[in-house]
Amino acid sequence: MPLYGGIDLHANNSMVVLLNEQDQVVYHRRLANHLPTILGQLDPYKADIMGVVVESTYNWYWLVDGLMEADYRVHLANPAAMQQYNGLKYTDDYSDARWLAHVLRLGVLPEGYIYPKAERAVRDVLRKRSHLVRQQTANVLSLQNIIVRNTGVRLSAKRIHALTLEELERLLPESDHILAVTSTLAVVHCLAQQINTLEKLVHTRLKPTPAYEQLQTVDGIGTILAQTIMLETGDMRRFATVGNYASYCRCVQSTKISNGKRKGQGNVKNGNPYLEWAYMEAAQFAIRFSPRVQRFYQRKQAKSHLMVARKAVAHTLARACYYIMRDLLPFDVRKAFG
Repeated sequence: MPLYGGIDLHANNSMVVLLNEQDQVVYHRRLANHLPTILGQLDPYKADIMGVVVESTYNWYWLVDGLMEADYRVHLANPAAMQQYNGLKYTDDYSDARWLAHVLRLGVLPEGYIYPKAERAVRDVLRKRSHLVRQQTANVLSLQNIIVRNTGVRLSAKRIHALTLEELERLLPESDHILAVTSTLAVVHCLAQQINTLEKLVHTRLKPTPAYEQLQTVDGIGTILAQTIMLETGDMRRFATVGNYASYCRCVQSTKISNGKRKGQGNVKNGNPYLEWAYMEAAQFAIRFSPRVQRFYQRKQAKSHLMVARKAVAHTLARACYYIMRDLLPFDVRKAFG
């Protein structure tokens, strides 16, 4: 008898449910997040299991990989696109796992993308680099604030990195302020070293591809941004249209309209935050160095807020990159920005 599995995954345990063709539960149990235990519980039913659904949570790697290596047909559920009936008075982990198996049996499961395991590690290295860069920026801003509060002088980030103890003693009269700055500088220098180490590792792990080389022809996209866009995008075939890709990059509005009136906002966090960051960074550089992009940005800014204008540039770059990666074509700024 065909069976359909649903696993509601949590931080330290999982609720496992198996349904048959009549939508009857033939097995359900809460299990610890221990792969051999879960595989051992599923093994008696393995020959009949048509598929297993795991909800896409932050910690799905180990479970999905383990089930696939054990020859189960695994599906990753997209939680943003799948909701139970809102009128239910009571739901719990059992009902959530049962619902996953139920929509799989019906063939209406909204699936997420299972990113290839071989490329996942280097993508996570780039994500960690992004995290460290944000920490470095926060520390540099903190240093700028300390100095400008006490001296009225605002130093650039480049100047902050080059500060010496002798310069600080001349700049700041109080020894306590000097200690605060030097301790933060030590953190900034350490972060810079680690960021450089991660970048070198990514360079050695990634092999140049035609799509990667074409991405670097885009105004505002250099080595790091091209690597980030390539790794975060993954297989281009999963995006049916350029609109789907732009939405995944969080470059489109999320608004609900009824009878010509705005009735609220949709899920603005639905999509990939790393791609959003990459295209916003690319937009900033493109505005700075490309005259045509700068004119486009100025026209948008004249009609709206500067962040809306910058987002419009990022949206245009994301759409251009979709065709560049799909068709392996060089960037043409005239086609993208008129």
